[in-house]
Amino acid sequence: MRHIHTMIILLGVLFQFLAAQTPKLDTQEFPLKELKKQNIQIAALAAKEMSKTLPQKVDRYTTVTSIINDKNTLVYTFVIDTGKKSDATVQKEDHSRMQKAITTGVCKTSEKFLLAGIDTLYIYKSEKTGRVLFRFKITQEKCPNLTSR
Repeated sequence: MRHIHTMIILLGVLFQFLAAQTPKLDTQEFPLKELKKQNIQIAALAAKEMSKTLPQKVDRYTTVTSIINDKNTLVYTFVIDTGKKSDATVQKEDHSRMQKAITTGVCKTSEKFLLAGIDTLYIYKSEKTGRVLFRFKITQEKCPNLTSR
């Protein structure tokens, strides 16, 4: 009987030792800080790849000249041939239309980036003056179809 008692105590001690040595399973989500760092790396790689074909004509007025990443934002820079229009006229007449078109387009074409927390910034400059005409930053919150998921 004494032998069984000793065996039970030894088994109990052994189980406690094994429980202390067994690594606990991590059921937490991927740490947010690490996820953000990974997204910044993705943005950097995407910008580097897309830049290989630049400059690139978008249409008869617009050329994309650079794509870089600024932390978790992909920054696209375009040059616009405004013809005879002044910078002020272009800004006044085209801002709303362009903002709507750019936001709609980015929300459709950059869904995976936006869902991963990678924003998009479009900067349009005048070919004549080099001045910034428009800046449109598109985030996940500006895309109603993405935020409802």
